[in-house]
Amino acid sequence: MNLFSILNDTAKKVHLIVDQRLLDEKRNIAFHPMQNDATTSISVADMKKVIDLSNHEPEALDFSKIVEAEKKEDAKKPAPAHKGKDAPKKEEVKQDVHQMGVEYTREQNFSKWYQQVITKSELIEYYEISGCYILRPLAYYIWESIQNFLDPRFKKNGVSNCYFPMFVSEAALSKEKDHVEGFAPEVAWVTKSGKTDLQEPIAIRPTSETIMYPSYAKWIHSHRDLPLCLNQWTNVVRWEFKHPTPFIRTREFLWQEGHTAHATSAEADTMVLSILDYYADCYKDLLAVPSVKGRKSEIEKFAGANYTTTVELYVPTNGRGIQGATSHQLGQNFAKMFDVWFEDKQGQKQFAW
Repeated sequence: MNLFSILNDTAKKVHLIVDQRLLDEKRNIAFHPMQNDATTSISVADMKKVIDLSNHEPEALDFSKIVEAEKKEDAKKPAPAHKGKDAPKKEEVKQDVHQMGVEYTREQNFSKWYQQVITKSELIEYYEISGCYILRPLAYYIWESIQNFLDPRFKKNGVSNCYFPMFVSEAALSKEKDHVEGFAPEVAWVTKSGKTDLQEPIAIRPTSETIMYPSYAKWIHSHRDLPLCLNQWTNVVRWEFKHPTPFIRTREFLWQEGHTAHATSAEADTMVLSILDYYADCYKDLLAVPSVKGRKSEIEKFAGANYTTTVELYVPTNGRGIQGATSHQLGQNFAKMFDVWFEDKQGQKQFAW
């Protein structure tokens, strides 16, 4: 404290309270000498002289007794209710955009807990177009980590990276009936350039079979051209109308999309299952997310595939399953549709697998 400043209180606006124990002290007492960056010590007798010079009548109190009295009052107050597992859950919390912490537990409100985790950890920023989200640097770092984990494994398995345009013609998309029916409700179409209507609408890729396989037909002629194994690190658009959720179900999302052509069904099977193992390893070893490998039912398999293998995830809080990465055996369905064939070692025409 600054005892000497009381000399300036000529109007006596300050009520001076002194701890009785200070008045009883036999040793010197430290004070600030009119400035807070210095300290001096004076005797109790000199302290009383300063008080007398200020013409203040100090009130002497025993602060230790006041503290003891407050402790006794606190002891009389009822203890807070025990928050056991049967206690009612407090769910509604006043929202404040400036609050830093997560205000919900997964058990209280899973949806709001998830929303706060991904925004307050600076993973996601919401965007003005519904179902589309901004990946902030921390989220994109996770994506880069996934790429760094999987990419060398793909390359070790003979897969090369490439890039195809994101647009597909209506004619190409419609070639495979089962395929287009599976995606039709989710396809986003470009119909204008500026104010001019396009002669034909152009689809934004929901996936790339119909974009890539016409080129495969140009590049594959002989068994020596196989296997052809290409991969894209790219984005797709699926204009889903279900409830969008960042990282779970979005209209535009980043993904990895590999397409391989083989001489035999057995070679295609081997590739499908090896890629599925890479996906499972990524969830387990990189992301620390438990998953279950399996095969999709006929109803749930990829449209146009012979079969679909999958890595399925589980959210224990709400009991829901989430489809993770998938690997498909497309058979010869798309090869026949896009005329992807080769001459085998006997000179016979065969469709790629």
